[in-house]
Amino acid sequence: MPAGKPFPGGHRRARMAPEVVDVRILVTGGTGQLGSAVVTRLRATGEEVRVLSRRAAPDVVRGDLRTGRGVDSAVAGVDVVVHCATDYFGREAQLARTLVEAARWAGGPHLVYVSIVGVDRVPLGYYRAKHETERLVADSGLPCTIQRATQFHGLVRTLLAGASRLPVVPVPRISFQPVDVHDVARRLADLAQADPAGRAPDFGGPEILPAAELAEAVGEASGRARRIVPVKVPGETFRAYAAGGHLTPEHREGEITFREYLAGQVHGK
Repeated sequence: MPAGKPFPGGHRRARMAPEVVDVRILVTGGTGQLGSAVVTRLRATGEEVRVLSRRAAPDVVRGDLRTGRGVDSAVAGVDVVVHCATDYFGREAQLARTLVEAARWAGGPHLVYVSIVGVDRVPLGYYRAKHETERLVADSGLPCTIQRATQFHGLVRTLLAGASRLPVVPVPRISFQPVDVHDVARRLADLAQADPAGRAPDFGGPEILPAAELAEAVGEASGRARRIVPVKVPGETFRAYAAGGHLTPEHREGEITFREYLAGQVHGK
């Protein structure tokens, strides 16, 4: 394509995509908790995987989705991009725009984006950013798959572990459907090796449990059993949680339970 000529989406480039050795799948955020699990899963199936990360590490292509530096090189030549990189400070859509632009220029690989169950129902800032990014990916013109998942075991544990140090532990009167990161990685790896699916069915953990029960499990696993007191928390966000906006009871495809996850943490698995 001639320099400066508009390409799909109306963007303009003044440079050609770099020549690189073809690799079938790129994983953004591939050194993070979810991304590294996706990379491991894909490589176990025989896939050659390229990892994009801001941090230097073995077998990593350095690139920054915030600035765009290195992203063109990382995307060039791939058939699939699994977008696991995220941003908790309101720049989720910015990262995705940078990736989408590079993907368009690279020929339009299949883009797999991982989101969160309830982003269209729970009025939390991070959820709104994920929902905006879903729309950006869906409207990008790229072949895409959007996978929503429930909260990871590690996040739920972190939310409840701090309170477990108190003699009496107040927990919100809501439930969670925690899912293991390795179960989600398995699903994303399967989607990366399949045809684009648009909005894929939600993916949830195997159990829906009250926060009080989950807090008890955290206390028992840490050896700090405490009295648990469920409390009603005011506000629009917690009303949405209490109504189950973040749950997907009809999709309990995850296999590893919360207590199994905690046992693995205790034994260093």
